[in-house]
Amino acid sequence: MHLLWGIDLGGTKIEGVVLENTPALNVLARLRIPTEAENGYRHIVQQVARVVGLLRAEVGRHPEKLGVGGPGALDPDTQTMKNCNTTALNGQPLHRDLEEALGVPVVLANDANCFAVAETRLGAVREQAPGARTVFGVIMGTGVGGGIVIGGKLLEGRHGIAGEWGHNFLDASGGPCYCGRGGCVETVISGPALELYYARLAGRHRPLPEIVARHEQAADPAATATVERLLYFFGKGMAGVINILDPDVAVLGGGLGNIDLLYTEGVEAVKPFVFNNSLHTKFLKPKLGDSAGVFGAALLAG
Repeated sequence: MHLLWGIDLGGTKIEGVVLENTPALNVLARLRIPTEAENGYRHIVQQVARVVGLLRAEVGRHPEKLGVGGPGALDPDTQTMKNCNTTALNGQPLHRDLEEALGVPVVLANDANCFAVAETRLGAVREQAPGARTVFGVIMGTGVGGGIVIGGKLLEGRHGIAGEWGHNFLDASGGPCYCGRGGCVETVISGPALELYYARLAGRHRPLPEIVARHEQAADPAATATVERLLYFFGKGMAGVINILDPDVAVLGGGLGNIDLLYTEGVEAVKPFVFNNSLHTKFLKPKLGDSAGVFGAALLAG
């Protein structure tokens, strides 16, 4: 039986999975170890190899191909990594080094792309919108990103950045961004950005779930202002994506995807900015939880 092997390379953990290549996609092995990124690039490569070795020992097979999802993107021209918040990876030939370390072909993709593929083929889209042709997989959490799946196939783009709506300009009030520009979507509606906005208004820090709860209780004007900021700029930012991509479905992943208001008031906030007299894009909650990244990586290796 052909097996699907996937690795989710995160900033704090590396997770690996081996799946049966059947419609059920049964999990044969799954494990995680710390990334230990503070020990540098070579150590990260060694940790990935360690995970593969542990999986190999558990299933008694060698991989024929390996899918790896991670931060940032592989530049198609230089074949080096870019835009990684695990900064030790930036400028490094990760694809080449993983293939050399493991001795097998590697398919390397952005973690948001893996999320989009997994939710399309296994999760929310398959369950609730099985006929969807164009899917935008949204990540909104510590950062903001996205992935695009068209006809079941991942779209990576000429520069390897397809779906990266988090670094479109949204509003100058977001201030400087780590990418070197300012006012990016990520600086306005990421979790940390919203918590910072609340802290400036209220004079104290609260985690975003608490801010949302306080807004729903009508107990905190600063919380309400923060949630209204989220809804307004979510609408404006998402409409920009819809006007260009016109997806059938948007799946909202990351921590902010758990905020119920985005699927009601958030969708309403999109409508005024869409270049159409109605909005038919479905906004779905993800179904796979923290399995999406590693399952998506494995599917890419199929």
